[in-house]
Amino acid sequence: MKSIAISGSPRENVGKRDAKELRYQGLVPAVLYGGATQTHFSVSAADLKPVIYTPVVQFIDLDIAGTTTQAIIKDLQFHPLTDELLHIDFLQLDEQKPVAIEIPITLTGTSPGVKMGGKLVQKLRKLRVKALPANHQDTIEVSIEGLEVGKSVRVREIQIPNLTITNAGEDTIVSVTTSRALRQAEQQAAGGKK
Repeated sequence: MKSIAISGSPRENVGKRDAKELRYQGLVPAVLYGGATQTHFSVSAADLKPVIYTPVVQFIDLDIAGTTTQAIIKDLQFHPLTDELLHIDFLQLDEQKPVAIEIPITLTGTSPGVKMGGKLVQKLRKLRVKALPANHQDTIEVSIEGLEVGKSVRVREIQIPNLTITNAGEDTIVSVTTSRALRQAEQQAAGGKK
């Protein structure tokens, strides 16, 4: 899985006034959990944009006062009106502990049902998976190669070594439904056969 480097500065004071001052300077208050202690620090809002505003899941190499830690984003808080990032929580990764994250789905192949005029409906864009950090992937590929009209691919059909998918097995990932044009063509064909 890809990783991106971000540097932060330790925070001396933790409180609302200090957090407001940091935001005024273009910084975002942050916390790193998962280690022996919690680390409070600040990071540039501009440095966070390539990590937050992307569909790709990335590990983050956090450099706080010379100490580098591998982490993932655990929680984000935005202002309800301005969408300004107010606070970010990171979770420190441990190579021996499984971590749960959402990984985007990439559809591969061409569906014969779509070629016949069916409509491709993707119900899930991401899957929740649990695995050791070394076993995580950038994306989960789901093949639609044999998908006919009226058929679907469910979560239970996806098997990936060393990854546990935590979504419900009955959840539909993608399906091909009858489109309006295909339905009309079938009705016209049925009406012409009389």
